[in-house]
Amino acid sequence: MSNVSRTLRAMPTLLRVGFASSLAYRSEFFVWILATNMPLVMLALWSQVAREAPIGNYGPKQFTAYFLVTLIVRQLTGSWVVWEMNAEIRQGTLSQRLLRPLHPILSYAADNLAALPIRAIIVIPVAVLLLFLTGRGGVANDPVLWLLAPLGVAGAWLMSFSVMFLVGTLGLFWESSLAIWDLWFACYAIFSGYLMPLGLMPVWLQAFLHMSPFPYLLSLPVEICLGAVSRGVAARSLSIQWAYALAFLACALLLWRRGLVRFAAYGG
Repeated sequence: MSNVSRTLRAMPTLLRVGFASSLAYRSEFFVWILATNMPLVMLALWSQVAREAPIGNYGPKQFTAYFLVTLIVRQLTGSWVVWEMNAEIRQGTLSQRLLRPLHPILSYAADNLAALPIRAIIVIPVAVLLLFLTGRGGVANDPVLWLLAPLGVAGAWLMSFSVMFLVGTLGLFWESSLAIWDLWFACYAIFSGYLMPLGLMPVWLQAFLHMSPFPYLLSLPVEICLGAVSRGVAARSLSIQWAYALAFLACALLLWRRGLVRFAAYGG
């Protein structure tokens, strides 16, 4: 119980330090934000394609709502811990985190969560633009879905962070694990709904994808916000999402414990 209370006392400080770090490196942080604007590029492309005739259930207005919500969810669920871990492992500075009384995953999580207020600078104007362009009919009208939406966003963040921490931990075994992350992100971009709505894919592929973790990283919270799923489907999908998130987290912690035995500073 003492470990839990110590963690709860330390988290506000870790969040303040993380927020200060985001402000100190605000130029790099805003470059990272601008680098996640792919939904705007895809919005322009798909809207142009759908200008003459709808594609499936998507016309220009539906594509606008979809990709603006995708941009919002992407900003709220993004993380960068895999690059941070690889750099600290190679340079040997990871040892400084190991000297702290808290598990390093908590400090990494605090660093990433502390950036959310700055991301809101981007998210809030996008949300206002979404309502202006599509009206209230462009998003979910069911209040229950809006109650479930934060759970979807939080689950997507936890999944993304846990996968990044898992891949970053592989750097304890190899000189760099970024190639593995690049492969994962390529699958994410195609199969999560980041580049196109999953509803436009073949039915057989959709069924296969919903057994994989990728739709729960982005498509699920987007569809909940858009009202594209029923309450029952949303609840079932959230249970699958959180099961994936906790499974990735457990695997990451187990691999971390084994990786520390092999840890050695590479120097930089």
